[in-house]
Amino acid sequence: MLDAASFLTPAQIVAELDKYIIGQHEAKRHVAIALRNRWRRLHAPLDMQREIVPNNILMIGSTGVGKTEIARRLASIAGAPFTKVEASKFTEVGYVGRDVESMVRDLVEQSVNLVKQRRKEEVKVKAAQAVEDIILDALIPPVTGSGGVKSSVGFGSADGSGMPDSDQELNERTREKFRLKIRSGELDERKIDIKVQQNNAPGIGVMGAPGGMDEASMAGLQDMLSGMLPKKTRKRNVTIAEARKLLLDEEAAKLIDMDEVKDEAIRQAENAGIIFIDEIDKVASRSGKGGGSGPDVSREGVQRDLLPIVEGSAVSTKYGIINTDHILFIAAGAFHVAKPSDLIPELQGRFPIRVELQSLTKDDFYLILKDPKNALTKQYEALLQAEDVELTFDDAALERLAEIAFEVNSEVENIGARRLNTVMSRLLNDILFDVPDRISAHARILITRELVEERLRDMVRNRDLSQYIL
Repeated sequence: MLDAASFLTPAQIVAELDKYIIGQHEAKRHVAIALRNRWRRLHAPLDMQREIVPNNILMIGSTGVGKTEIARRLASIAGAPFTKVEASKFTEVGYVGRDVESMVRDLVEQSVNLVKQRRKEEVKVKAAQAVEDIILDALIPPVTGSGGVKSSVGFGSADGSGMPDSDQELNERTREKFRLKIRSGELDERKIDIKVQQNNAPGIGVMGAPGGMDEASMAGLQDMLSGMLPKKTRKRNVTIAEARKLLLDEEAAKLIDMDEVKDEAIRQAENAGIIFIDEIDKVASRSGKGGGSGPDVSREGVQRDLLPIVEGSAVSTKYGIINTDHILFIAAGAFHVAKPSDLIPELQGRFPIRVELQSLTKDDFYLILKDPKNALTKQYEALLQAEDVELTFDDAALERLAEIAFEVNSEVENIGARRLNTVMSRLLNDILFDVPDRISAHARILITRELVEERLRDMVRNRDLSQYIL
């Protein structure tokens, strides 16, 4: 558990985050410490492990400055279950809408999928062997009995003795020849008939559940009833290449013990899970005082429902009971209207680490376009590379793009790095449309400052930029 992070120090975690996120060093330091502390807790004396609780983090900053990306990349580094929810989507218990416990159930679902995928990777070789046998059986069905003796005319013996081979021996030799052809991909385009499980069967509905059964229990009951029914299969005529893809997942699933998967998934979610609660400021009371009415009461109700989840409680899911004591909660909000102090005191106390993310500058935009592994420029280069067109940007063009994005944010509404998507789309749309009809393969396109000025002239001059707001 937490193997991916066990070899990373806080400084190394920050270095990993730096590959994708520009700036926000204070926020990166806090989440790096939080992640390393989880590994430290699992290696602390047993009698102290339960006592050590995570320091949940409250990120404060405008949209597009990297709050969500930091949390998501952190989970990726740790190989941990991660779910993002929006606080504004929840309603107080007793009202129509999502209840706060659903975020924990979502986390467990993500954890099950993660563990299942890892287990499938572990049995991949064995599953591939089973798939190969199924494909081979479809091509050359095996002879199960000893079979009759073929005439020696046209058939030699395997050992050169002149004695005819049995049907079974001939069948085995033929199968081995075809097995080699399957492995080499020589027969990938050949079509065969296979049986595949039906994945789109309608779910089992449960009406009138007794005793006010909750959502998790209902889901568990539906899964149980579905599992009692025989799996439906249907015959499909597909190429061997397609058959390999369709059957590999099914055969891997047969080799996995789902009870073990569920147990491990619960442990992973409890000890390594990360829940990112966005727009936490939307459920803060604008007045900051209790005893209000209308929306403020509803917002405070959501906060009070969140409190036991963040403090640590047992939540029922269709995979079992999960304790939230050691789940790391990262909350985030712009707090333009409300303030962190407008949250109820009990909830404030459960987010002891507060970090304010900085607004992005022109220099930040330039680096965002140039440095990250997933930079927008690199994404567009990869898109056009698929058409055998080489796209490159010179530094002066990147600097001007950064200036324009910063200016638009300043003039209209600051949506952070997301503004770069608008600017890049406006710049490259004509090129993307013209490839490959007017711009042929093997073309080389250099984006210069002059080209940026020409393509984005209207965007720069027109101060009524509403059409460019995302």
